[in-house]
Amino acid sequence: MSTLLIAIKQVTKSYFSGGIETQVLHGIDLQVPRGDFLAVMGQSGSGKSTLMNILGCLDQASSGAYLLNGVDTLTLSRAELATIRNRTIGFVFQSFNLIKRMSVVENVALPLIYAGVGREKAHRKALMELDRVGLKDLAKRLPNQLSGGQQQRVAIARALVADPPLILADEPTGNLDTHTSIEIMRSLQQLNAERNITILLVTHEPDIAAYSKRLVRLKDGRVMYDGSAIEGLQQFATAHAEHVLPQEAR
Repeated sequence: MSTLLIAIKQVTKSYFSGGIETQVLHGIDLQVPRGDFLAVMGQSGSGKSTLMNILGCLDQASSGAYLLNGVDTLTLSRAELATIRNRTIGFVFQSFNLIKRMSVVENVALPLIYAGVGREKAHRKALMELDRVGLKDLAKRLPNQLSGGQQQRVAIARALVADPPLILADEPTGNLDTHTSIEIMRSLQQLNAERNITILLVTHEPDIAAYSKRLVRLKDGRVMYDGSAIEGLQQFATAHAEHVLPQEAR
C-alpha cells in the first residue's frame, strides 16, 4: 500500500459564467502521506474552499491529476466519486450539519446505514465512537440539547464511524468559543496521534493552524508555502506584524 493518501499534480480549476472563464486554482501540486496533519490557510478568494471540495470529491478539477488512496478520481463518474468519498473520507464542517430531528446516536450511525450496514450494528459502532469522544451518555439526546462543542464532537464521531483513513475539517472551530476550540483541536490531535488518521484542516486562523504538523498557504490559487507549521506560522506572523501591533507600538 502506498504511503501517500493524497497526490495531486498540476491541478487547475476554472468556472465559466456568461462565457467568461475564471480560473481559481493554478497548477496545484500537493502530496499528503498517511498520518499527516495538514492545515490549509489562505484569505478569502485564495482557492482553499475550491481545493477542499476537490480533495473531498465534491467537485472535480478542470485539469491535472488527483489520486486518492491510489485511485485517479478525475476518471470517475459521480456515482463512483460518491463511493470512494464514503469509503475514504470523513467530513467535519463549521456548521456541524447534524439532523435536528434525529438523536445523537442516529446522527453518528447515519453514514453506516447509508452504506448498507444493519441498524443494530450501526448503532453499536456509533456508541463506540461517541464513547471515544466522551458523549456516550448523551446518545439519546437531540442535537439542540447539546452545546456547540458537544455538537462538534458528535460531528467528529460521525466522521469517524466508518473508519475512514482521512478526515477533512472545514473551519471546524468557526462557530465555537476559544476554550471549546482548543478542546476540539486537541481531540483532532489525539485522533491523529493515536489512530494515525490523516487530517486535512482548512482554516483562516493561525492559532488553529498551530495544532497541525504541516502548513500549506494559498494565495490567488497558488501554493505560496508548504512545510513545517511552526516555521510557516512564524513567517506569517513576521509578515503581518505591522497589521497586528497596536498603533502605539508601531
